[in-house]
Amino acid sequence: MAVSYKPQLNYTDFKDLTEQIHFQSSEGKIWFGEQRMLLMNLTSLGAFRREIVNSMGAERAKGFFLRLGYLSGLKDAELARKLRPHCSELDIFLAGPQLHSLKGMVKVIPLEIDLDQETGDFYGRFEWIDSWEVEICKTELGQMSEPACWVLLGYACAYTSSFMGREIIFREVSCRGCGDEKCIIEGKPAEEWPDAKEFSRHFKADPIIEELYDLQEQLNSLRSTLQRQQGQYYGIGQSASYNRVCKMIDKAAQGKVSVLLLGETGVGKEVIAKSVHLRSERADGPFIAVNCAAIPPDLIEAELFGVEKGAYTGANQAREGRFERAHGGTIFLDEVIELTPRAQATLLRVLQEGELERVGDNRTRKVNVRVIAATNESLEQAVEQGRFRADLFYRLNVFPVQIPALRDRIEDLPLLAGHFLEKFHAQYEKRTLGLSDKALSLCMSYHWPGNIRELENVIERGVILTDNNETISQDALFVTPPATDKQPGERIDEEGNMRSGRPEGGTGSWSDTILGSGISLDEVEETLMRQAMEQANQNVSKAARLLGLTRPALAYRLKKSGILAES
Repeated sequence: MAVSYKPQLNYTDFKDLTEQIHFQSSEGKIWFGEQRMLLMNLTSLGAFRREIVNSMGAERAKGFFLRLGYLSGLKDAELARKLRPHCSELDIFLAGPQLHSLKGMVKVIPLEIDLDQETGDFYGRFEWIDSWEVEICKTELGQMSEPACWVLLGYACAYTSSFMGREIIFREVSCRGCGDEKCIIEGKPAEEWPDAKEFSRHFKADPIIEELYDLQEQLNSLRSTLQRQQGQYYGIGQSASYNRVCKMIDKAAQGKVSVLLLGETGVGKEVIAKSVHLRSERADGPFIAVNCAAIPPDLIEAELFGVEKGAYTGANQAREGRFERAHGGTIFLDEVIELTPRAQATLLRVLQEGELERVGDNRTRKVNVRVIAATNESLEQAVEQGRFRADLFYRLNVFPVQIPALRDRIEDLPLLAGHFLEKFHAQYEKRTLGLSDKALSLCMSYHWPGNIRELENVIERGVILTDNNETISQDALFVTPPATDKQPGERIDEEGNMRSGRPEGGTGSWSDTILGSGISLDEVEETLMRQAMEQANQNVSKAARLLGLTRPALAYRLKKSGILAES
């Protein structure tokens, strides 16, 4: 349904937006919803813009700042849909201009708005008052030869395009930054602008950056061909603890020594094992990975060392084992502690003599295989308990390497998360906007008992639950968000004043007060819902926003408690 903006609408009422601002002073963080925000000195931004213009030229700098605003607009369009799910199209759309004002970027005055999401029709005309980019021009760059509100313009294009589901382009038809009396912008579908193609190129990567990336790829290719650099094959990570492991492996890879990888489950031992293989002289040979815990004990010998026809019931033909298939290369024995005593004895002979006998055979066969073993248990304790041969342990333990847990290299998490996002974007044929700032912060503070494997599963869940062009929230990552020890933050009230998240005069937390009073959880929930409904004048949608719930979720709870019967 087509709607138009009317001046009598209460455009300045955006309490639902101000309630999203929270300050965590003790943590040094400011939150707007799940986006982490910054308060920056305008003079610093002005100096930065001047440097970019001087080094890149005005045209390339324009594209840079347009793209900067574009990403912010995409994030805010998503937030507007979540905060006002049951509002009119116009009320949802107006969240964008209101956010521009709320963030101190510019005061937006809607002059004319006609939109229809069903047909995709859109026309908008707005006045910008006290643009921060115009102020920078006055103090840092002087009067420009063309409109100067680049970040604001990129924001408007992205916000409206995301809202309408089609490309909408805004142009600044007059700008105080280049001597005009007012800053006026006009927006309409891209095909209605004669120079849309020329303007849209600003939203693509800068040619200089693309050239640098091409050169970087060529350099990496040359390095890979001429010499296999340290860390080239070691997966993803730049932390000091991970780099130390890579240096150790780099020294062991060139030799023939057996390597024992130690570490918790999910830390990526197979990735490291494959790295050793690729860095060794055996890189052109096969790499065979075996999970010893996944093979039944009565079949482990046949799987590893081969079997002759008729050796046991069901052995209808002779076949080679994993060691023979790995001849000339590397075999990776994961969970080596699960080997049976007989298999341990055979493995010891392979390591000592370089030969084996298939099950049911009396002929020895020479094999040239490098063994990399891994376990998440202590082999020393297994030896003491009689579960593992001491002589085999000493053969495997020539070069032990402890792989750090994810929590011990947490600075690598953003790189790992980015890698898994790309993987699952391709797998599920969708493109999210990545983790929200709050989701990433929660991930950085989580203990990760399942390590990298758990992170991969969590990211996959987030991609599945998140729609295209939306940010992955913390609720999409975790069924129950992990507990943190962070202190409650401050927030902005409707008058614009900061207030604490903890009740005034309280010495303990609100949860301590409730638990000490003997009030049940059902009573707490019912009290909160009644209070929210009263504040929202019995409007379920507004009450849901107050409680941080979706409307269906609150409606279900209201019906269940008997506060509001289903209509």
